[in-house]
Amino acid sequence: MPELVAAGAVLWRPPVAVPVEARVEARVEVAVVHRPRYDDWSLPKGKPRKGEALPGTAVREVAEETGNTAVLGSRLGSTRYPVAAGEKTAHYWAARSVGGHFIPSEEVDDMRWLPPADAAELLSYPHDRVVLADIHLAASVTGTALLVRHAKAGKREEWQGDDDLRPLTAAGRRQAEALRALLPLFGPTRVYAAPVTRCRQTVERLAADLGVPVIDEPLLSEKGYLADPEAGRRWVIEIAAEPGPPVVCSQGGVIPDVLRRLAATSPYRLAVPDDPPSRKGSFWGLFLGTDRHDSATGQAAPSLLAADYYDDPLTVYRPG
Repeated sequence: MPELVAAGAVLWRPPVAVPVEARVEARVEVAVVHRPRYDDWSLPKGKPRKGEALPGTAVREVAEETGNTAVLGSRLGSTRYPVAAGEKTAHYWAARSVGGHFIPSEEVDDMRWLPPADAAELLSYPHDRVVLADIHLAASVTGTALLVRHAKAGKREEWQGDDDLRPLTAAGRRQAEALRALLPLFGPTRVYAAPVTRCRQTVERLAADLGVPVIDEPLLSEKGYLADPEAGRRWVIEIAAEPGPPVVCSQGGVIPDVLRRLAATSPYRLAVPDDPPSRKGSFWGLFLGTDRHDSATGQAAPSLLAADYYDDPLTVYRPG
């Protein structure tokens, strides 16, 4: 029996008008859709097309069912439930609406923007309500960074020249093309790379698509980072806080330590292992917020709210 999978999102937006004194819960609205075929209310989701990565499925299904363009945020987990053909696993993301409007169709004839508590009451299925439970945290993100390990570039010991000049292999170029399709789903607006050829080559076509330069960042090269790891950690936090998520392409000697340091200062219990994975061509979605204060300064202190790992872009979340 083929694997039955789907992908979708909790699409959210700030309400049109919210009093300053309103509770946090009132500052978010989420979209729920009505499907006449089943006469149910659900979260927007659907089946992937052949070869389609599931994050792309989630954005496409949101657009088709709600008319809204979405920018992905953190993962909201997955649900498993029975269907006529067996059991289906649905993967979900938080997704911020960046525009659009709903047009009824045969598949979805109604959509409502509701506070999460009201949406939970309207939803027809308990598994959808479980997914919805973490939307307040996901919507409180104030900074995002996409931390990419450079794509495949062969073996260091087989390269005869300066290691900083070692280029991508054919497999690495395919990974870079897959990243070129995946990373824009998260709405990046800036691109940085450690000043080594394989890092720059991994993201240069993505940068061209975005119409921005690839900015060299020595602090995130292995040489620069190992000289001052704390400066590298602070730089990631600072760059994530600026408008528009950055893509940052770095190296295997950097990324796991950045994850460990960010997770160590987070007040949340994050699923970041002691030895964070960082395969070539993979990336981490880092989502930070300022919901705590530094005890020494009394100022808002950004902390890691969620960290999502995406493995090899040629295979991850590509069923069929």
